[in-house]
Amino acid sequence: MSASFDPQCTLCPRLAGHLAGLRETHPNYHNAPVAAFGDPKARLLIVGLAPGTHGANATGRPFTGDFAGILLYKTLHACDLATLPQSTSLDDGLRLLGCRITNAVKCLPPQNKPTTAEANTCNAYLRAELRSLPSNAVVLALGSIAHRAVLRAFDLRLSGFPFGHGRRHMLADDCTLFDSYHCSRYNTQTRRLTEAMFTAVVQAARDAARNET
Repeated sequence: MSASFDPQCTLCPRLAGHLAGLRETHPNYHNAPVAAFGDPKARLLIVGLAPGTHGANATGRPFTGDFAGILLYKTLHACDLATLPQSTSLDDGLRLLGCRITNAVKCLPPQNKPTTAEANTCNAYLRAELRSLPSNAVVLALGSIAHRAVLRAFDLRLSGFPFGHGRRHMLADDCTLFDSYHCSRYNTQTRRLTEAMFTAVVQAARDAARNET
């Protein structure tokens, strides 16, 4: 069953408690579920893992204010998918062009690690987002958790669509799923994910979305 995004959601007790504590220590942060960013009618949807403590949880915009967002927005700008190469705040004037960004888990999890139950609970929101995409949409999953969340939202088995950087999967409802390693500090600093690798998969997803228009 699908559910529209709820900015006041408290369905996961551990996550709700974590955010309540942060409202005491960081009262100027967003400290609430983080909504998707971009045009709801965009054909390309980028799915991350969850908000970062001093990133999206602070600013209220996905991948804004944290290390992972540096590479993401730089790449989106280079691929003509964003008007600016850096996302700093909700009022920085940045607009996405033909794409939208969301997270598999909308609330900040402790140690950036949601439990399986939390990811499953939040999946109803991702399911609704995917169901509202235009026909022949393209989804870019950043990391294996986002990949699994997309498959769950489509009621598909993981074994049928194994995760791998650069892989392309044809899903239900004429939707195409691209996989990428997450653009995290760890992955980029260890060179598991290079800037060239990330640019290539973003370009591939962009081109697939544009070719369906």
